[in-house]
Amino acid sequence: MNILHMKYAVEVAKLGSLNKAAETLLIAQPNISRSIKELESDLGITIFNRSAKGMVLTPEGEEFMGYAQGILRQIDEVDMLYRHGSPKKQKFSISVPRACYISEAFAEFSKSIDPNPAEIFYKETNSQRTINNVLNNDYKLGIIRYAENFDKYFKSMLEEKGLCYEMVAEFSYIIIMSGKHALANKDEITFDDLCPYIEIAHADPYVPSLPLSKVVKEELPDNIDRRIFIFERASQFDLLSENPDTFMWVSPASDKVLQRYGLVQKRCVDNKKVYKDVLIYREGYKLSKLDKQFITALCDSKRRHLII
Repeated sequence: MNILHMKYAVEVAKLGSLNKAAETLLIAQPNISRSIKELESDLGITIFNRSAKGMVLTPEGEEFMGYAQGILRQIDEVDMLYRHGSPKKQKFSISVPRACYISEAFAEFSKSIDPNPAEIFYKETNSQRTINNVLNNDYKLGIIRYAENFDKYFKSMLEEKGLCYEMVAEFSYIIIMSGKHALANKDEITFDDLCPYIEIAHADPYVPSLPLSKVVKEELPDNIDRRIFIFERASQFDLLSENPDTFMWVSPASDKVLQRYGLVQKRCVDNKKVYKDVLIYREGYKLSKLDKQFITALCDSKRRHLII
């Protein structure tokens, strides 16, 4: 396998176009096209679907791209370290669910990074992508979230994939909504109380390898007719703050976040489901100093904010 061909493929995937990649790399477009075809032939897979709209990664191509980006990143690091004598960077990377107590732990952890060169990655996504990030995309740590009734499934899958896991927290979802919401001053909220309102939900399913229909049935009550699906956490707070007809199921939020966006959080008497946040990393991986600093901040944040 030719590393240069791999570099061309990564650039095409990033730009979605052979012509744009050729302009960026200052290489003739036919040469890039031929290199990618040779790479696909060597690997025995189709990396790109070619169409009038451009170059689109196939499922196999997406998996390959995770490996390729990691390999090229490591080659660059070796080159910088030995050819240019660059100082060794502190490195930390983690893929996590969207949760206030985790993001606040990360903010606190960031204060402990010393003045030496550092490279820090923090990605919010679902459990499936977190597992893939730890396995294939050079993320050292991950936190996955799942309903307690999937505990056996997840533990079996993690062991099969060679991933270590440690419990971070157990909790039940609460409801957050605008302080102007019609239910904001109600002492006890039921599923039926929520029927007339708009639920904000994260758009990506939590459980890898299970049908979406089964996941949706497990995760979302059937009595809500209006939902807005989002991927990005800042948007959810803007929606909740600006539209008093919306609500969202979340892990308990901090007073700081609630006050910032003018929100309140409420328990639902009908909600009995328990969720788990679990730290994962590859077998044989030795936790770094930065890893341990983050885990300490995470435990402190959990104690401050999670209502068990």
